[in-house]
Amino acid sequence: MSGTLLEVDDLRVNFPTRTGLVQAVRGVSFSLGRERLGIVGESGSGKSQTGRAIMGLTPPQAEVTAKKLAFDGIDLLAAPARQRRALRGKRIAMILQDPKYSLDPVMSIGRQIVETLRTHEKVGKAEARDRALAMLEAVQIRDPARVFDLHPHEVSGGMGQRAMIAMMLIAGPEMMIADEPTSALDVTVQLDVLGILDKLVSERGMGLIFISHDLRLVSSFCDRVIVMYAGKVVEQLKASELRDAQHPYTRGLLNCMPRIGFERHPLPVLDRKPEWAA
Repeated sequence: MSGTLLEVDDLRVNFPTRTGLVQAVRGVSFSLGRERLGIVGESGSGKSQTGRAIMGLTPPQAEVTAKKLAFDGIDLLAAPARQRRALRGKRIAMILQDPKYSLDPVMSIGRQIVETLRTHEKVGKAEARDRALAMLEAVQIRDPARVFDLHPHEVSGGMGQRAMIAMMLIAGPEMMIADEPTSALDVTVQLDVLGILDKLVSERGMGLIFISHDLRLVSSFCDRVIVMYAGKVVEQLKASELRDAQHPYTRGLLNCMPRIGFERHPLPVLDRKPEWAA
């Protein structure tokens, strides 16, 4: 495989409605190597829909088009449904926003992880259980045997998120899309989850798309950043240079962030310009 894992060129996601066409993603283009790529923007900017389009998880009524949407040379839009199902979970995985709604409430955590593994690999029940326990331990769950038999409602948000990460990693994906993986977690658990993801990129050579609305977090964790507004990419830059962003939307987001030691009452309000969405 070459250094580039994913190529996205002019990706568009539209939703026909009774009141007209909703353009959720409009001409998004970027590439991903074995790195941490952050996608930031407000709610509704198209971040999650971009990730879901890459995974092939958009609703049936959605219209997804692109000049190029390729993973390891595989045309994801032209690939048959069976091939895309084989890629999902095995080579490409996605951590969804909230484990309370993403995990199956009637299945134990261990059973869900084992099901993911056995879907993609021919392994026996005993081996699958052992590998699931090892993966739970790898995501820093202290008593994996106990958690294996628990249901999602019986664990905390942080533990549920780690279980979700374990389920997505069990088949050894080469690319991960993490959609707001830390938004529902307290600060200490956030650091643990980020440490796990960072280790995967550095040790496994995995490509990571990190979707977030937290600019401070993305600037310190990611290698590159894409800023989205109204379904479009308005700026791309190195994460270390985020504070020097030039687009007025990115500058507005940065200016709205509170700063320790500065008296800012009230906080600035983002003054949106129609031309940003043009």
